[in-house]
Amino acid sequence: MPIRACDRGRYPKDWRSIRARILARAKDRCEFCGIENGAIGRRRRNGSFEPWEDQKVKGGRRDGVRPTRIVLTVAHLDHTPENCDEANLRALCQRCHLRYDREQHMRNARETRLRKRDAARPLLQLIEAAGPARDKNDRGLAA
Repeated sequence: MPIRACDRGRYPKDWRSIRARILARAKDRCEFCGIENGAIGRRRRNGSFEPWEDQKVKGGRRDGVRPTRIVLTVAHLDHTPENCDEANLRALCQRCHLRYDREQHMRNARETRLRKRDAARPLLQLIEAAGPARDKNDRGLAA
């Protein structure tokens, strides 16, 4: 997962070498589910992964199913990018990383919704203060 520009300064300068060490420690496999980095196939509804050995996919699909490529990311178990202690880092596939960070993502989404709502409140108050909406032909005359 790419590092967001606003968070880049929170990571150490040698992040690439730290990441490489963590992936090597994990033997290029997800440390939660064991799936191999770079595997191509599809996720089943039950969460299992069906690898496609021949890796030949016509038009970006096989049997109408778009393939998934497994990309390992490095997760901070305490959600703090500054803490790069190896005991705090795990190599995870996209699915496991998203599951691990689910609560954090839900908190962030809630904060974003609240911030947007609060930013819109003054505009809504102005609209309410202006009175009922009129269409362009309405001159405010009673019929």
